Amino acid sequence: MEGREVTSTTNEKKERRFRRICVFCGSCTGYNSAFSDAALELGKLLVERKINLVYGGGSIGLMGLISQTVFNGGCHVLGVIPKALMSHEIAGETIGELKIVADMHQRKSEMEKHADAFIALPGGYGTMEELLEIITWSQLGIHDKPVGLLNVNGYYNSLLALFDKGVDEGFIDHSARHIVVIANTAEELIKKMEEYETVHDKAAPRQSWEVDQLLESTQSGEALRS
Repeated sequence: MEGREVTSTTNEKKERRFRRICVFCGSCTGYNSAFSDAALELGKLLVERKINLVYGGGSIGLMGLISQTVFNGGCHVLGVIPKALMSHEIAGETIGELKIVADMHQRKSEMEKHADAFIALPGGYGTMEELLEIITWSQLGIHDKPVGLLNVNGYYNSLLALFDKGVDEGFIDHSARHIVVIANTAEELIKKMEEYETVHDKAAPRQSWEVDQLLESTQSGEALRS
């Protein structure tokens, strides 16, 4: 009996269940229809699993496709967008709940705070920057949430090769290379993320970063300036 109870507890620890996933993706759809198809597939899978969406708040490009799909499927959508980007990334009506923030740093902090995990679809500099920062936060110990990369049509092959080069040259620890969970389909990716376990050494425990206090200070500062 005791052995079975321990096994059950271990399985529970290994298998995560996500309530909210943050998706980083482009404000364009790209030239290959496979990118749009992947955004739609991921959106439908989130709805099927009753997982809410946190994203960058735009209504165009891949952001628009996945947010509209999740919203139409009856799940909650939270968009986080800097005020300065509203005219650039929002066309027509907003989708779901929209939180307007002061800057890009606050945008990423809010998305991290509200998400249980992260997935990057294809995108440009902004998507890659968000992905790299959330990987870095995991390495530093700011969070221990799974970070997934949906490598549609090998879009991120060159970036992954750069990560491997970083390991080979001694700039990225081998264990930290496994922070990123990689798959070619949404279903495979979420399954891997549910089984994800942290194996890398963290620079500092999460408590020492006092993320919530720093975020509150940032919000207070913005309120004073507004």
